[in-house]
Amino acid sequence: MSKFWSEFKEFAMKGNVVDMAVGVVIGGAFGKIVTSLVSDVLMPVVGALCGGVNFTDWKWVLSQAVTDPATGEVVKEAVSINYGNLIQVIIDFILIALCIFCVIKAINKAKSLTEKKEEAPEEPAAKPDDVVLLEEIRDLLKERK
Repeated sequence: MSKFWSEFKEFAMKGNVVDMAVGVVIGGAFGKIVTSLVSDVLMPVVGALCGGVNFTDWKWVLSQAVTDPATGEVVKEAVSINYGNLIQVIIDFILIALCIFCVIKAINKAKSLTEKKEEAPEEPAAKPDDVVLLEEIRDLLKERK
């Protein structure tokens, strides 16, 4: 049984697993930020551009709700196909994907700019052997004069 736990510990402590766990946690938090950006900031603008339409209200009612005439309580819920909700989710997905793309693109751009600054200047290429030999001969001849 201790072999099992030692193998599990080795697996759980590998760099890739820990990095993946951190990525999932940060991704979940980032997902909430992007979802809020889309639903609270961008979708009201999209709705206003579409004439104040709320897509989630669009549906085909297959059967109406049944209410008790005496109490007014709903006895049977309405059955409907909520295609507007599907449209809303598709628009949300497209906007979320666009936001994530823009953020990743900005991160990659910033990373490439910092990598260029950190790179050391390249050393000149090594000269061929015959050129080095000729330069040595030239230098020796200069010393004799």
